[in-house]
Amino acid sequence: MLYHAHEMQRAWLGGVSAWASIASEMLSNPMNPVGYMGMGPMAASALDVFAHATQTRGKPAFDIEAVTVGGKSRAVTESIVLHKPFGDLLRFTRDGLPADAPRVLIVAPMSGHYATLLRGTVERMVANADVYITDWADAKVVPSKAGRFDLDDYIDYLVEFLDHIGPGSHMIAVCQPSVPALAATAIMNAGKHPARPATLTMMGGPIDTRRSPTTVNDLAMERPIAWFRQNVIATVPMQYAGHGRRVYPGFLQLAGFMSMNLGNHMMSHYEMFKHLNAGDHESADATKAFYDEYRSVCDMTAEFYLQTVEEVFQKHSLPNGTFVHRGEPVDLGDILDTAILAVEGERDDISGIGQTKAALDLATGLSDGRKQYYLAEGAGHYGIFNGSRWRDKIAPVVEDFIARHSARALKAVA
Repeated sequence: MLYHAHEMQRAWLGGVSAWASIASEMLSNPMNPVGYMGMGPMAASALDVFAHATQTRGKPAFDIEAVTVGGKSRAVTESIVLHKPFGDLLRFTRDGLPADAPRVLIVAPMSGHYATLLRGTVERMVANADVYITDWADAKVVPSKAGRFDLDDYIDYLVEFLDHIGPGSHMIAVCQPSVPALAATAIMNAGKHPARPATLTMMGGPIDTRRSPTTVNDLAMERPIAWFRQNVIATVPMQYAGHGRRVYPGFLQLAGFMSMNLGNHMMSHYEMFKHLNAGDHESADATKAFYDEYRSVCDMTAEFYLQTVEEVFQKHSLPNGTFVHRGEPVDLGDILDTAILAVEGERDDISGIGQTKAALDLATGLSDGRKQYYLAEGAGHYGIFNGSRWRDKIAPVVEDFIARHSARALKAVA
């Protein structure tokens, strides 16, 4: 019933949004005299904001056509190099990239948003690296015959992706995937897998959520796993390819994120209205671009969501040493060859300070020379991987870390 109610609301709002958009365009038309007098301009701006807030959104495109390197524009090529039912492996490379450029796998969160949320991460890294990214699928469009997808499958996908990229590659996990990325790293190190990553960078990841717990962590701890199974899991309706699949709907995740900072979101839309009313379309378009991405959400399989809530946020299995993969215990002490960088944001309200840094303490078999910690001053959660702080402060630290450990890792694998 939950999913059907949402679909009815979405269908109704889609029509209302279209009419609001048409009305706004009519009032804004230079040929319409009403747009120049009285409440006309204000009404046009208000309708524009309403239409944008209620329109239906699909999967965004990366749209990274070129990057500027050394003052010159370099074309960027995007391709699918590996296709899997629950996610593709995408590759981004630019013209003129040196043959010895590092190969970097960026692991995007499977947390309700598409991988395009990391567009800024990819755009910055592709200037100096051969970049790959996990492009997770929307669970509601994955046919039921594809089977389950849980935390074990997620880890298997990462191992397979790294194996495809080859020895000496580097992995960057952003937020939620820090846990499976760290587990995959331990598993590959224990088995001396030739494609084990040379470095693992984790940014704002919930390795140990008992450190500086946030509102997100508290919400996960307030109720037993049975409550989540009964109240936030829905069945995909018939109009989608994945009909019958049990999922945690993306619209619920979005509602949760929006409610956490509802006042800020309301002010952002009010500022958008003021920009439109003043004719500052550039500022208004910047806000629209952010929300186009932020409101584009996808579903997660129920088994992956529930297992993540239980193992990561309630049982703290990884820091407690009780995490298992395919029935086998995962020992972070097995990490001997992969250098680890933990990046945290000073103002991160999703993964608190110390949660990612915990990985450095847990990797007991790794020498101190292969561990590094960086606290990004003034950065919130999204500022860790997007925006000016990411581009100018954090990315150079990540690139330097990769460069320092690249040659050493390749020699170890050989």
